[in-house]
Amino acid sequence: MITYRPAKFSDVEAIHKLLNYYAKEGLMLPRARNAIYENLRDYIIAVQGGHLVGCGALHFVWDRLAEIRSLAVEPTLKCSGIGRELVKRLEQEGVERGVTMFFTLTYQPGFFAKCDYIETAKDKLPQKVWKECVYCPQYPYCNEIAFVKTTVDYEPSDVKF
Repeated sequence: MITYRPAKFSDVEAIHKLLNYYAKEGLMLPRARNAIYENLRDYIIAVQGGHLVGCGALHFVWDRLAEIRSLAVEPTLKCSGIGRELVKRLEQEGVERGVTMFFTLTYQPGFFAKCDYIETAKDKLPQKVWKECVYCPQYPYCNEIAFVKTTVDYEPSDVKF
């Protein structure tokens, strides 16, 4: 049985290990421990048998705008629905807090398309999105793909850039 809960300090090493496994494979950007600690409240995790099997984060960026990031599932459990459930729960939390637009920057476009995200040009996102890019090993040559998803009560004027 898989349970989902907010991340705790005791989860940081497992989150770091999982995220950086995929980073070494070139499938996502690496995350430093300090970044995970500083943003621990952003994370929810999936646990099975007392072990972390998935994680994802909801990072608030601007007025009613949030990023889905650091989404990873234990490699042996890919395609098990854990990733989709994490996204669903992150979106639910965002909606409860008033988010009307979600975005992600990803190397996994097929997954986010299945979650009803729409590919968009990166230059359509507000400058606030790029504030952490200087820490990225790909900077300034970003090759991630941008996707967005809006809520039912989104109106174009809602998210002010």
